[in-house]
Amino acid sequence: MEKFRFKKKYGQNFINNNEIIEKIIKNINVTPNNLIIEIGPGAGILTKHLKNLQKQLICYEIDQETKVFLDKIKDDKTTIIYEDFIKADIISDIKKTNYDKVSFIANIPYYITTPIIKKIINLNIDINEIILMVQKEVAERFTAKVGTKQYNSLTIFLNYYFDIEKLFDVNKKYFYPIPKVDSAIVKFTPKKRKFKLENEELFFKLINEAFTQKRKILKNNIKSFDYNKILPILKKHNFSDNIRAEEISIDIFVEIANSLCK
Repeated sequence: MEKFRFKKKYGQNFINNNEIIEKIIKNINVTPNNLIIEIGPGAGILTKHLKNLQKQLICYEIDQETKVFLDKIKDDKTTIIYEDFIKADIISDIKKTNYDKVSFIANIPYYITTPIIKKIINLNIDINEIILMVQKEVAERFTAKVGTKQYNSLTIFLNYYFDIEKLFDVNKKYFYPIPKVDSAIVKFTPKKRKFKLENEELFFKLINEAFTQKRKILKNNIKSFDYNKILPILKKHNFSDNIRAEEISIDIFVEIANSLCK
């Protein structure tokens, strides 16, 4: 492994602990006709365990130099595609695969986490689950509760689509090279109860503006919206005029967004 050129631009830190790998595998709830897509397999350490699930497996790896590891483990059920997942035509790649649902597994750097999740959402396919290994502090933002400092627009965006659960933490010592921070495994499961929104585009614009400057109160952040329509909703839930966005739950943001459509 020492001979491999680890590249900072790809955020490469390969996990080297089988117990952690096995814990990840145990938390994958595959369906009978489940397709698994792994994003960023790296040296293929997790990939080898995913193969044991006996499902169709497609892996996207941006670094061509990992071929020395990955070409050894591909077979009729395991396809390695050396391409950036963000730029890849996923629908074309999976159209020949017989599947009912798709599970996405990834160990990815923070800067690309949101674009990857957005791409998965926009695929409009039947998602079984998404299991991500991310920096521990990022996992805390994904799963943040209303009223906490970690709670932000990204928390709401992700929780609009998914029920999110932090499964367990992973100490930085279990990676090579050793990163500066610990990681965590997070599971995203598509929501069974969908929020009833009149206008999704307006809703996402609202939450983005609401958290523009977290120190400001809601009223001072959402200048492009009619605050007179929002105020009755805030009063209904016993909020003061000085409330900040981090104190408002996703359900109430949905209610506010719908009121702005009237």
